[in-house]
Amino acid sequence: MKKQFLFALPIAALIGLMSFNSAMNTYELDGAHSGLRFGVTHMGLSTVEGFFTKCSSKFVCSAPDYSDANVSFTAEVGSINTFNEYRDKDLLSQGYFDSDKFSTINFQSSGVKLLPNNKIMIYGNVTLHGVTKPAQFEGTLKAGKNLMSGKETIAYHMIGVIKRSDFELMPKLPISIVSDEVEITANGELSKM
Repeated sequence: MKKQFLFALPIAALIGLMSFNSAMNTYELDGAHSGLRFGVTHMGLSTVEGFFTKCSSKFVCSAPDYSDANVSFTAEVGSINTFNEYRDKDLLSQGYFDSDKFSTINFQSSGVKLLPNNKIMIYGNVTLHGVTKPAQFEGTLKAGKNLMSGKETIAYHMIGVIKRSDFELMPKLPISIVSDEVEITANGELSKM
């Protein structure tokens, strides 16, 4: 009886692991319909926006309501586009983003909170300019079938605010010229793999 029990343990563990893995759903970013936008206040007056055009994201969950979602997002710093070539080159330089040394901006979730009306709060950590700090983003999460591919698809629209001073980004640039607060907007359309 003891031998049969010992033999059955690894089989039961394997079956449980297979069931767990099969319940996990992985979604990957459709880059043509996704992006990362940022905005800062210039001279205390206008909002200047920019984009990172090369991004990747993964969304993994097992719960039907996405309450256990694990979200990651990466943007390539070198893909920055503020619609001004001179400014873009400046932002990539050592005095700003220093893209040769810090080539990506990363977000990794640590938890989610579901809110009414398809709203969601995602908590996690942003790594930017070699510094990792906690951040939170609030927005919408929708699910449906992609009419073109037929794949199960989710889409999120998330907004949050970080401070460039927290990431030692452009520390000598006065906030009277460029605000410390940076509004981040992440739009993701992800298809089930």
